[in-house]
Amino acid sequence: MTYPQKIKFFSDPDYLLPGQRHAQILFPFWGKNPEEPENPVFGRYDRYVETGQQFFELVSLEEADVAIFPGETGNWDTMRDSALRFGTAAKAAGKPVIIFFCADSAEPIDIPNCMVFRTSLYKSVHRPGEFAMPSWSEDFVAKYWQGILPVRPKREKPVVGFCGQPGFLSYRNKLSAALGQVRRAVLRKIGPAETRVELIADQAREGPFKGLNPSAPRAKALLRLSRSSLLETNFIFKSGHFGGAVQADGKIDPKMLQQARYDFVENMLASDYVVCARGGGNFSYRLYETLGGGRIPLFINTDCVLPYENHIDWQRHCVWIEEDEISSIDRRLAEFHAKLSPDDFVALQQGCRKLWLEWLSPEGFFSKLHLEINDWIKHLQAQ
Repeated sequence: MTYPQKIKFFSDPDYLLPGQRHAQILFPFWGKNPEEPENPVFGRYDRYVETGQQFFELVSLEEADVAIFPGETGNWDTMRDSALRFGTAAKAAGKPVIIFFCADSAEPIDIPNCMVFRTSLYKSVHRPGEFAMPSWSEDFVAKYWQGILPVRPKREKPVVGFCGQPGFLSYRNKLSAALGQVRRAVLRKIGPAETRVELIADQAREGPFKGLNPSAPRAKALLRLSRSSLLETNFIFKSGHFGGAVQADGKIDPKMLQQARYDFVENMLASDYVVCARGGGNFSYRLYETLGGGRIPLFINTDCVLPYENHIDWQRHCVWIEEDEISSIDRRLAEFHAKLSPDDFVALQQGCRKLWLEWLSPEGFFSKLHLEINDWIKHLQAQ
């Protein structure tokens, strides 16, 4: 059986744990989960809420094509029992189960007859029934640029942007050496014309680099790029999650959050390419932000699985760098940039934006979900 574009699905809020939020796919039917208006990503699902019932129909379990576990899942240990009960009921009715797992973890989801859409995956241990999904931010073009993509003309040298933490808080080794290397790289790059590297530190003056491992992909790439004469860097190094706006107790400082987002958007606006490498999980949130903003990802592949890989030629939309190629990332980027004509360069920016709109925005992703469901059916039939 091949499902049509409009999928009939079943879900049941009785399987939600107390206080648990429901999955984004259900927003057109159950409403959005509460959002803080001062959060920059506020409203990111609004278009999907308006259009989602074009793609899905909520029906009884007997009528459904698939059964969707209702929980917004980020901790498998917490919701495993509820998901198993849901899966058992769906299996008894002969319905495949879909779970959405939005977290850094890549741990297995041990539900039989189940499709799992998740943000963090490793291709080398990719299990049948696992599919990549994006992380979602606001629509940069609609929210900040009055609906008009600000296309950049081609320059002789590529301008590479990055705004955020240069390393990972989860890495704790080689701290002293990392601080020295990054600070030397920052100091070397301050001064030359049309090159900007900012160091925004906390009171300890080492916040952006606390726990930095210089061998980690993101840090290694930024260090290599910062030393190169083949490109221009537009780097803003910040301390803490969202520029320190997310504090140790989990509370969010709204003003710091807004400022962090403003810096991020301005950095993207002034860049041709944006460094996109994994964070705590094996995926890059910045990848989807970059595409949504019509900029070209400088993507570092760390054994990743990307959304709709069977349908999207990802290497046409990125400067694709394997993790073991980071030592030549500057040369690879310069060669890629040199081969583009001015018209090709503009078209690639527009193509990145189009890819996000049609495949990776909430409404774009869910409108194509039937493709992944059909791929899963073909796999089951081939067994």
